[in-house]
Amino acid sequence: MYSIFVVDDEIELLEVIKSYLEKEEYKVTTFSDAKSALAAVDDDVDLWLLDIMLGAGASGYDIIRKINSSNPKPVIFMSARDQEFDRILGLEMGSEDYITKPFSMREMILRVNNIIKRYAGSQSEALIKYGRYEINEEKRLVTDGEIKISLTSKELDLVLTLLSNKGQSFTRDSLLNKIWGNDYYGSDRVVDDLVKRIRKKMPDLNIETIYGYGYRLT
Repeated sequence: MYSIFVVDDEIELLEVIKSYLEKEEYKVTTFSDAKSALAAVDDDVDLWLLDIMLGAGASGYDIIRKINSSNPKPVIFMSARDQEFDRILGLEMGSEDYITKPFSMREMILRVNNIIKRYAGSQSEALIKYGRYEINEEKRLVTDGEIKISLTSKELDLVLTLLSNKGQSFTRDSLLNKIWGNDYYGSDRVVDDLVKRIRKKMPDLNIETIYGYGYRLT
């Protein structure tokens, strides 16, 4: 699940943005002042949505300077100031995009999705998403939000096989060959036991049983 920090001193707007982003399955943290946002700059996050004018103390420009120097992450500036100077300054300071208030939530979502897709693709081509689960194939790491799911090597091999062939039906014998190899001579019921353990650990992974045949992931 990708994480987004949203900074704006308009509380109602913060809540609306948070609601829309969460519907897109993002993890959203909101900040209504510059001080609290600056304190979170070193936290793990994938994208900042950052208002420029934040009242007394500091501005969005101050926050992006700290982000760039401490923990570089993509930033989308939000501002009611639709001046060419502000847009250019925002881009020169390293923002990925600039969206002018008032804006439609759909436009905001599209911009966020595009940037997340671009950065996620460049940083981890091995990342596979299924519902609330993320599987990093290269690191062989499975997470449910912030929670790490502990899978055995065989369990993960089966999950990856099903994910890379979503919708395809597999017999138990074919899964035995893929997971255990052609030299395995035990019962094909080990596949059933493996699926049972995976279902317990990843209940939202929709592995369908095809009775008398095998399994498929939908």
